[in-house]
Amino acid sequence: MTASDDRSEFARRASEIIEEYPEWYHSIELAPGVVTPGRVSLDALNRTLQALELPDLRGKSVLDIGAYDGFFSFAAEKLGAARVVALDEHVWATDMTAYMREWREARASGTAMPAPRDSRHWRPSELPGRKPFDAAHRLLNSKVEPMVGNFMTMALAALGRFDVVFFFGILYHLEDPLAAIRRVGGLLNPGGFLGIETEAIEAPGAPDAPFFEFFPTNELHNDAANWWAPNARGIEALTKAIGLCDFKLCKGPPPLTPIRRLRATIARERFRYRAVAHAYAPFETRASFDTSRSRGAAQDDT
Repeated sequence: MTASDDRSEFARRASEIIEEYPEWYHSIELAPGVVTPGRVSLDALNRTLQALELPDLRGKSVLDIGAYDGFFSFAAEKLGAARVVALDEHVWATDMTAYMREWREARASGTAMPAPRDSRHWRPSELPGRKPFDAAHRLLNSKVEPMVGNFMTMALAALGRFDVVFFFGILYHLEDPLAAIRRVGGLLNPGGFLGIETEAIEAPGAPDAPFFEFFPTNELHNDAANWWAPNARGIEALTKAIGLCDFKLCKGPPPLTPIRRLRATIARERFRYRAVAHAYAPFETRASFDTSRSRGAAQDDT
């Protein structure tokens, strides 16, 4: 078989995977010119990766929390990471093809849609939502280590510590973002890199202070699993609260002209966007990674 035949066979297998698994969130190039039909384009994913200003991943360990279809896990592997762990449960335990079909119907009709875990498509014993990841993993001959687990409830000792942690598209899904970011901080090696991508909000007329918009039901994208949208200062404050340093907002809100900003301030408008940021763990151990400031700790009466 010639090299050309090999490429043709590889492309054929990639096309078969897309035909078998039509529902993807990540656009992943399975073969030259053959890209999965992700809801987020390949260009957009690559821009997020570039915006992060990643350190050199060669020889590093990487944890991808909420790996979904695996774009960022596979990208870290390609960038030379020595070990990559892809962690998910929310998506992998859900029949995402059926769930997204129902979600689109619900959005069109204006009806509420339960979160995946509360829907009839939640099947944790079968892991139907992991099939696209597994298919891409096989075709790419990847060494990424898949791990099934709920990040907020699992024993973190099972994960260990990492040089780099990806926390993409997760923060706004969690009921307690401070507890979540504290758990993330506990997974970083000294000097470790944390990358964050999240739904965010910009309110030009609001005070220059950290704040979070709260969604009590399904106000954000008709998804009951969406709870929060922080502003940029809010994201930075979370990292500061657990002792991370060198925070940088890598991708902020879309720029506004002075006139547009003035109008937005007067009208008290809000703008939602996807924020990208990073921060680093200090090289020395700090007590601020523990839970001493957690809610309910002993306080003065004043």
